[in-house]
Amino acid sequence: MKKTLFDKVWDAHVVKEMKDKQQILYIDKHLIHEVTSPQAFNELEQRGIPIFRPKQIVATADHNTPTQDQHLPVKDEMSRNQLNQLNENCSKNNITLYDLGHKYNGIAHVMSPELGITQPGMTMVCGDSHTSTHGAFGTIAFGIGTSQVAQVFASQSLLLQKPKSLRITVNGKLKPGVLPKDVILYIIAKLGTNSGTGYFCEYAGTVFEDMSMEGRMTVCNMSIEMGARGGMIAPDETTFNYIKGREFAPKGDEFDKKVAYWKTLPTDEGAAFDQEYHFDAEDIEPMITFGTNPGMGIKINESIPTEDNASFEKSLAYMDFQKGQSLIDQRVNYVFIGSCTNGRIEDFRAAAKFIEGKVKADHVTAWFVPGSQQVAKQIEEEGLKDIFEQAGFQLRQPGCSACLAMNDDKIPEGEYCVSTSNRNFEGRQGQGARTILASPLVAAATAINGKIIDITKQFD
Repeated sequence: MKKTLFDKVWDAHVVKEMKDKQQILYIDKHLIHEVTSPQAFNELEQRGIPIFRPKQIVATADHNTPTQDQHLPVKDEMSRNQLNQLNENCSKNNITLYDLGHKYNGIAHVMSPELGITQPGMTMVCGDSHTSTHGAFGTIAFGIGTSQVAQVFASQSLLLQKPKSLRITVNGKLKPGVLPKDVILYIIAKLGTNSGTGYFCEYAGTVFEDMSMEGRMTVCNMSIEMGARGGMIAPDETTFNYIKGREFAPKGDEFDKKVAYWKTLPTDEGAAFDQEYHFDAEDIEPMITFGTNPGMGIKINESIPTEDNASFEKSLAYMDFQKGQSLIDQRVNYVFIGSCTNGRIEDFRAAAKFIEGKVKADHVTAWFVPGSQQVAKQIEEEGLKDIFEQAGFQLRQPGCSACLAMNDDKIPEGEYCVSTSNRNFEGRQGQGARTILASPLVAAATAINGKIIDITKQFD
């Protein structure tokens, strides 16, 4: 029987078939952080259940962490307590923790791939919806709730029903200035935020084959924003070259054996999917969002649609935009480049290429936040830090930062922020903040100009 990439990885991890189409799925790697793990640790402790496989768990501090003065005690009491609790729980249960200041600390979905922890053919979970990032490696990776975190702690397994399969194929060559973030925002704008519900999505076609691993991670990261359980891209030479030599990657003959297995994972020719969509790369332009979900996106030189429904109008009222309005020349006071979507070295290189030799607009506050300590180190070694600082940008320390309002980096009420993060929900970046999602290139151009510009004209 011909199988999809998803089928191959899922079926290899089924421990037992249960009633009502439920299956027990073994989990290879469990990532945890300070926000969704404390209750799960407490539950096991209260029930006298030990952590089953602590060596399969990797912990990092990311959501609540400050991005300035990380060498000092954390000021916010709740954040400080959660970080202290993570330290205590990991120490007590012999779990590897990359805490603030550790050379491997960073956002879970940035530091795990760059350390070679994430590998093709794995199952991975984390108490965070954007765990789908790791699917870029041909991995089944998805977010779980706190009760499921406790399940994995206790059994290294989950009771689940197998999702349906979806394939999105994009063929052709992307235009200049179109980045992986634009590709996924385009797909979500075309299909809607519920199009992936009940599915695990595979991305296929020349556009994804030609992408770097960083780009593939950006795409898979936002699979959850179209409702999918996760997204995957078949492993290939790009994948193998990225993993080779990383800290926790297999070495020598073991690496060669793994690669031989990983090469068997891509979808068999003729394998059936429950749903398929096809797009042409030539139709994709730099994208921005105008509303309060990631599906409310337009090409940067398009105007806001003129839909007539209550929720659409509520979104526009929150954003203080009008139907039919163009966002070109829209004044913006805040720009954020970072997050588990776009906090990798490639994202900062793209921004630096545009910024070099320029200075940001005086009224713009621009935060550049690397996704990990290793990315921060690369930014410095490659001379990007000098470019950013000379242009007036604030380069901060690693963390989730202004992706979500769980730390000090909040956008003030009523202000617009062009952000490379993944969600533009009401209040996502701070109470009353207005988020416009975009690529690192569009974000950088906005910071320099102090307003949204038609970036496509830079490549005419």
